[in-house]
Amino acid sequence: MNRLLTFALVGFGVAAASIVPPSAAGAQSPAEQRGMTFVRTNCARCHSIDKVSPSPLQPAPPFRNLHLRYPVESLAEAFAEGIRTGHPTMPEFRLDPGQIRDVLAYLKSLEHYLRHERGEIRAGLT
Repeated sequence: MNRLLTFALVGFGVAAASIVPPSAAGAQSPAEQRGMTFVRTNCARCHSIDKVSPSPLQPAPPFRNLHLRYPVESLAEAFAEGIRTGHPTMPEFRLDPGQIRDVLAYLKSLEHYLRHERGEIRAGLT
């Protein structure tokens, strides 16, 4: 009986792993990893930078929801010119082209994960 249960659980685990996109399973590209490091260092004090937690500073939007406000790709210009907001506690950031690519890759990975979780996309499809 235990052998059958073990086989069933292993089979289920293999099947589940095959339908979860890499970014949802935790495997990140090098660009996504660098982007995550950048936002963890520069943004996490105020913004939620992960898939579930609330932002430490309540008015700061969680990064996982930015795609609901803006097409993520459209943020490239703002990152290059310097992010400015209406509240004085947000520092101005100006990113170089490599940092922009990395941060956008990380933000897109959050968007992809959430779209997958909501059933908007299936494994292997974008």
